[in-house]
Amino acid sequence: MIPAAAKPWIGNDAVVFGLLMAILALVFYTSSLNNRFFKRLYTILPPLLLCYFIPGLLNSMGVIDGKNSALYSVSSNYLLPACLVLFTLSLNLPELWKLRKQAGVMFAATVISVMLGGVFAVYTVGLVAPDVVGGEGPNEVWRGLATLAGSWIGGGANQAALYRIFEPSPELFSATIAVDVFVAYGYMALLLFGAGKAEQMNRFFRADNRAVEELTGRMEAYSKANTRVPEVKDLMIMLGLAFGTTGMAHLFGGSIAQWVTAHAPHLDKFSLTSEFFWIILIATVLGIALSATKARQLEGAGASKMGTVLLYVLIASIGMQMDILAILDNPGLFLVGIIWLLFHLVILALVGWLIRAPFFFFAVSSMSNIGGVASASATAAAFHPSLVSMGVILSVCAYAVGTYAGYLCGILMQLVSP
Repeated sequence: MIPAAAKPWIGNDAVVFGLLMAILALVFYTSSLNNRFFKRLYTILPPLLLCYFIPGLLNSMGVIDGKNSALYSVSSNYLLPACLVLFTLSLNLPELWKLRKQAGVMFAATVISVMLGGVFAVYTVGLVAPDVVGGEGPNEVWRGLATLAGSWIGGGANQAALYRIFEPSPELFSATIAVDVFVAYGYMALLLFGAGKAEQMNRFFRADNRAVEELTGRMEAYSKANTRVPEVKDLMIMLGLAFGTTGMAHLFGGSIAQWVTAHAPHLDKFSLTSEFFWIILIATVLGIALSATKARQLEGAGASKMGTVLLYVLIASIGMQMDILAILDNPGLFLVGIIWLLFHLVILALVGWLIRAPFFFFAVSSMSNIGGVASASATAAAFHPSLVSMGVILSVCAYAVGTYAGYLCGILMQLVSP
């Protein structure tokens, strides 16, 4: 990091915000090009990683000063709850109920195995290398791993929420992001390889693939019936619901946090005195409630895409606080991540074998948590393009539970940390 007394080259937040948006635009534009150089580049360095690390590099070099910028506070307080509402808005509960016997069981097994996998990894590594998962104050490793639990059970928005709740140091969070991206994308490559051998995998799971074939037909019909070009009215309604809900969450979240602080201050160790915890809880619950109304139809006009735009602005603002060199401070965290995912993989494979679930449900349920909307959609498309919607639906479910499940995982990891 730059010395405390040094001034950044760019100190005006308006200029910094313009720079961050230009970086996001450049990353998304180049990642869409049919160019050999960029295709190879983004095979090695996923766009998500660059959206975190380019702002982090600028911060490390002293070009900007993320620590003293107001951009992160604005993004986390206003954009994060709004994007959670937009993601959960499209939750298709009737379709999920139809899939409860296999996809539902596999999804539940994914959430539980990721939660317990984090606790198992911290406990196991703590037995042989306690320094790797130790630390004090903001550098307690479980705090950073709790944000990883949010990412691997839900996605970037849940990770950002838990970052605010548990407040790991920027250096620890930098190292956690590296584990998140490299281990998770390596796992995704393994699942995509498996998708190319779906028939062999189904034989291993002793699965009947007719449920996936029927689902393919339903998803094709749903997509044709609901996708439309958004009008200005649609966009304004999306923003009105997202930020109106965010306002309600701030209104009630602050009051609840004050009441808990006054009447049950001992709950501070569970972060229940945190105003931000209640803001995220209320915003997510209201988003799920809206999904049971006609508001869910806004997904056809691109509600989750709007949410993704807000999320990436937040990702860039988080990245601008990081010190890139902090990744080298604790390389043992990669071992924690690998053990964590191996635990998840074994448990999910066992459940899939017991219920004879098609490999499609295994792969998409897993990536809807570990990878989020983009990765789950790409994994679903590897089986059939019309199944992308299934990846989105399960990812929305992951967003809905990710903050709560990640929070519980963080508390459990705190209990087993050395």
